[in-house]
Amino acid sequence: MSPRGARVPAVRDWGTREYTDALSEMRRLRAARRRGEIEDSLILVEHPAVITVGVQGDDGEAFPAGVPVVRVERGGKSTFHGPGQLVGYPIVDLEPRGRDVRRFVGDVEQLVLRSLEAVGVSAGRVAGRRGVWVDGTRKIASIGVAVEEWVTFHGFALNVATDLDAFRSFHPCGFDGRVMTSVARELGRTVPTEEMKGPVRAAWAEVFRSPTPPGSTGSARDVVAAGARS
Repeated sequence: MSPRGARVPAVRDWGTREYTDALSEMRRLRAARRRGEIEDSLILVEHPAVITVGVQGDDGEAFPAGVPVVRVERGGKSTFHGPGQLVGYPIVDLEPRGRDVRRFVGDVEQLVLRSLEAVGVSAGRVAGRRGVWVDGTRKIASIGVAVEEWVTFHGFALNVATDLDAFRSFHPCGFDGRVMTSVARELGRTVPTEEMKGPVRAAWAEVFRSPTPPGSTGSARDVVAAGARS
């Protein structure tokens, strides 16, 4: 079966990787997927401390000293990545999935929800707010994607055992940083990032195994930033 529309999506585990290096490689893989050289793939990675700022900007706020700030093409405002956070970058061709960006973002949320359910964390969506929430008040995962030539990149950031104090010195996604939570906090125990990889891999295969029929239309040159990290 050709890479485009492959039924069993791949997983690439990068371990820990500097954000700018990962960003360059993620963009390269997006282009390779567009050319049909690779199949749909989920990149799993953990980053050293960094703040990224999406297309909606940062509202001019001051960020903590000593933490690199990188401006990128994904949807949303600013957020933090760091040790203890599992980041997933789905590289997915939306052509055989109907070019439906909204549905794709919903599928990414569903992937995270299934992963959390597998470890005993009950979470859900909140109307008007992207991301995944616990009890509708505590944000455990952020979603922020970009789509170029109908291939997705960027993705989700799941707080597994993240130092939540890192969010409190600015306004991640425009929210008070105190709304952030983690798998470890919700379960009340130490949770290694590695523990979440199995559930995430399983959910990725379940949610993204089969593409939907083509539906919507649009230029293959479109660049879309969607799924504000909120």
